[in-house]
Parts: sequence; structure tokens; C-alpha cells
Amino acid sequence: MTSPASIRSPHGIDRDRDAVMAGLTLPWSSGVVEGHVNRIKMLKRQMSGHAGFQLLRRRVLLA
Repeated sequence: MTSPASIRSPHGIDRDRDAVMAGLTLPWSSGVVEGHVNRIKMLKRQMSGHAGFQLLRRRVLLA
């Protein structure tokens, strides 16, 4: 049986063809930025409900 995600995926890639081609051919990437965003989201999930913004800010800026 085919899942809805596998049906939509080719259409999404086709709609974003310019972005896909740029990601595959250009020499630069946003990998470093995405890594930082991922780390901040992980910290936020770990601290959910346990501390306020000030502690989150300290953990993000000191790391």
C-alpha cells in the first residue's frame, strides 16, 4: 500500500525544483546554521516546563 507521504514527495520536489537544484549544485550550505538551530531546539525541549527564559538564554549563549 502506498503512503500519502510517498505520493506527495515527488510533487513537493517538483514544486521546489529551484531550491533542490541550488542545494545540489551550489558550493555553500546552511548546515552550520541548521546545526545551531537543532541544538537550541534540543535545549528548549530538555528544559520545557523546568526553567524560565533566563536559564535557556544562559545555556544557549555559554555553549
